[in-house]
Amino acid sequence: VSRGELIEIGGAFRIPDVMLQSGALLKEVGTTNKTNSGDYENAVGEQTALLLKVHQSNYKVIGFTEDVSIGELVGIGKRMGVPVMFDLGSGCFTDLRPYGIHDEPLVHEVVSKGVDIVTFSGDKLLGGPQAGIIVGRKELIERIARHPLARAVRIDKLTLAALEATLLCHADPEKARETIPVLRTLLQGDEVIKRRAKKIQLLIRREVRNAQVSIEKDESQAGGGSLPGVYLPTYVVTLKVKGMTAHAVEQRLRRGDVAVITRIRAGTVVIDARTIRDSEVKPLLKAIKEAIC
Repeated sequence: VSRGELIEIGGAFRIPDVMLQSGALLKEVGTTNKTNSGDYENAVGEQTALLLKVHQSNYKVIGFTEDVSIGELVGIGKRMGVPVMFDLGSGCFTDLRPYGIHDEPLVHEVVSKGVDIVTFSGDKLLGGPQAGIIVGRKELIERIARHPLARAVRIDKLTLAALEATLLCHADPEKARETIPVLRTLLQGDEVIKRRAKKIQLLIRREVRNAQVSIEKDESQAGGGSLPGVYLPTYVVTLKVKGMTAHAVEQRLRRGDVAVITRIRAGTVVIDARTIRDSEVKPLLKAIKEAIC
């Protein structure tokens, strides 16, 4: 595995530690910022069991960089008779490129390149229950299923039912974009967000007398665990309350019966209209009134 792909995910789980628990001997190749095909080829020996590639799903290395594409790595694996595994992190089934998000590989495209084992999450961009999914060559999947720990870590029937329902949504891309919350939130159009922001502004102006409220263009950060460094255009509602600091308003909103997560910018409380569902507008107004009236 490339040194630039020795990742840590939430909860301090690290690739080297996972490998250690498995009993595998981890061989690092290349450097943090540059790894080429020769680094993998020179590291392969008689005891090499796997070539591992890990998608940078929660961080980015930029600048003077080089890495080996999954297609190149598959070619190396075939020439040297070593299976290739690609840990995608977030399992993306929906093409996000038309929406300006270009760095997230699609599961079906990766599989079609001949990768022997592909792993990804059932939640995150897939939008289903928390689960780990393994797809790949039939003989390798069957070998994994026969491992003594396989039964201990298999998902329960309730999780399986939720995962099945999510995958059936993905069978219709349009339905997936409309019904899976993470996709609906990411892929909303500007006008939809702007209309929602205006509705929130109107309600606050009408019912909260001691607040100054306005709408501004801003950016939503897609996330750190998925899509690192991706910023999407949005509209935000900014809130100033007479006699209260922005910090006090933010704290009251966060600690209310219905917690409202905001951010503070230049002395104002900022509410991102992208993250509010239409059905949540009235509960949001109620939470604001309880916090500052």
